[in-house]
Amino acid sequence: MTDLRSPVAAGAPTRPLRVAAVVVGAVAAVAALAAVHLTQGTADVGPLDLVRLLTGADDEQAAAVVVASRIPRLLTGLLAGVALGMAGAALQSVARNPLAAPDTLGVDAGAWVGLVIAGVLGVALPAPFAGAVAFVGGLAAAALVLALAGGAGSGPTRLVLAGSAVALALSSLTITLLLLFREETVGLYAWSGGSLGQYTTSSLLWMGPIVGVGAVALLAISGRLDVHGLGDDASAVLGLNPQRTRSLVVVLAVLLSAASVTVAGPLGFVGLAAPALVRLLAPRVPGLMRHRALLPVSALSGVVVVLGSDIVVRYALGSQVGGVEVPTGVVTSIVGAGFLVVLAGRFRRAGRPRQAPAAHGSRMRSRRGFLVVLAVAGVATASAAFGGLLLGDAMLLGGDLVNRLTGRAGPVVTYVLDARAPRVLAALVAGAALAVAGAMLQAVCRNPLAEPGIIGVTGGAGVGAVLVITFVPTAGAAAIGGAAFAGAAVAMLIVFGLAVRTGLDSDRLVLIGVGMSYGTLAMITFIIVVSDPWNIAKALTWLSGSTYGRTFSQVLPVLLVLALAAVLMRAGHRTLDLVAVDEDLPRIVGVRTDRSRPLLLGLACLLTAAAVCAVGVISFVGLVAPHAARALVGPRHSRVLPVAALLGALLVCVADTIGRTVIAPAQLPAGLLAALIGTPYFVYLLWRSRATR
Repeated sequence: MTDLRSPVAAGAPTRPLRVAAVVVGAVAAVAALAAVHLTQGTADVGPLDLVRLLTGADDEQAAAVVVASRIPRLLTGLLAGVALGMAGAALQSVARNPLAAPDTLGVDAGAWVGLVIAGVLGVALPAPFAGAVAFVGGLAAAALVLALAGGAGSGPTRLVLAGSAVALALSSLTITLLLLFREETVGLYAWSGGSLGQYTTSSLLWMGPIVGVGAVALLAISGRLDVHGLGDDASAVLGLNPQRTRSLVVVLAVLLSAASVTVAGPLGFVGLAAPALVRLLAPRVPGLMRHRALLPVSALSGVVVVLGSDIVVRYALGSQVGGVEVPTGVVTSIVGAGFLVVLAGRFRRAGRPRQAPAAHGSRMRSRRGFLVVLAVAGVATASAAFGGLLLGDAMLLGGDLVNRLTGRAGPVVTYVLDARAPRVLAALVAGAALAVAGAMLQAVCRNPLAEPGIIGVTGGAGVGAVLVITFVPTAGAAAIGGAAFAGAAVAMLIVFGLAVRTGLDSDRLVLIGVGMSYGTLAMITFIIVVSDPWNIAKALTWLSGSTYGRTFSQVLPVLLVLALAAVLMRAGHRTLDLVAVDEDLPRIVGVRTDRSRPLLLGLACLLTAAAVCAVGVISFVGLVAPHAARALVGPRHSRVLPVAALLGALLVCVADTIGRTVIAPAQLPAGLLAALIGTPYFVYLLWRSRATR
């Protein structure tokens, strides 16, 4: 699947008439969608009104609506679709990777964070300067992702994981800025989902020519891309400099993506879905993969995806919902995530099987060493909990805590501790639950990069919980927890169901899981924007992970699930050790993986759902804690699980305490800080594994 060599370069026949038919069909589709798009809006301007305007009828009201609002919106969709479609096709070809796109390379996230920083600084950048800021941010992000993934020709898994890590870090930074500077960034949360309604005349006038120049430049070097598809050695023999070609194409693709972000915000996965649609036709249309055809058809396909998504959401929900426009990018993200899942399901990894997580740099420690590590981790976690109770917007002393425990504290201290204690406990138990779930998933999947957030289980739990909270406001903790478990279970069933169709492959599973993660997070945004568009705090609570307003009743289910997991793992830790090695060893010693794997996955799902109910969506805790635990105590799960639980609790508790303290009385969600801590470690794991892949 990772070989995207040009069929033309390989001597495949071409069918110009079929290619022309595809182009004509794509143009007709764009024209039809444009006509429908112009009829949508709050004003009553229908198809007959458009026909009368085209024939010169004098209808000032209809003309004003179409010219002032609908045509600019249409032009924004055309510009963004062309830019992202061509950028995605070029990046996939130059990286020889079908999952390369502005999203998976972090380009959109880098461009967007640059524009948000400018907004926070109160700098009203004219369109060309805003485009320059977006270009620099996108280019830096793409360079980092390609370096982590190992450059062109890297496997889809490494590319997507590296892009996801960089995008998560940049998104965490963006959300942090949105929280810290709410007045300066009013409305930017929904806007950051990508919308065609945020156009300005100046941005269209400036970015239109830039997209045109970038598109023409890519078409001018389309022949080089055909040769580049033969591989570095063959293209060098033919006189092409592969490195120079890659650099030029990446710069042009980032330029196109930055222009799109400037006028429409980040429209998720258009650059992935548009070329994927074209490549699906390629087997029946010889010559379509020649870049002089692939690039323009991908541009038209991008327009179809953008306008089609905008039409669908406006038709289904009305032009506006609650006075706030539903971001078009949310719909494109859901569609694109589906394409990512489909493409990942077709992935075939050539090469040696992936090692079990226990084999990655960990060695057995003595029992004494394990007990020392366990004691140190326990003391560190207890200290973090103690500090969490004392630190925050109101600083307390140890004596205040003693007085509260003995019933001698004043009303102020009592109020502060009564509000703060459930938050600290929620952070501890949620971190422990996510860490244990991550350790179990890494063992069952035999993939050291698996964790509840990355494979979409956390997002699925978030969708279930948000649905109940949104549509059943009076629901109790049991109903929310049940919905979160159902969402997590559905997500896990989909991911594993698709991954095992042709045999459980760890890389395929992670790729499908990443697509599920993107899709579920986009669904959470969609649900909140549609149902409660002005409640940004609600959205950020679930998408960023927060302990704000937690009560002991919300923490109790997590404690019960952790207790259940402790009892089951006391008897089943050896099964995890065996399952983590390969498929054969468990059968040799009499362990039936067809029974043990679903039970282990179900328990991991239950732990994740409980954690999401307590603190919302938090990523990378389930990755960092198990890896750190294995490095400290070795691969045995009888030792890994308790240490990982303590380290996970420590990480989330420290993140929560910092978030409540550094900008008090304002607060930062624990999930943002946990992501900022976990992302560098994840990047380190990717970088360290470059030599072994």
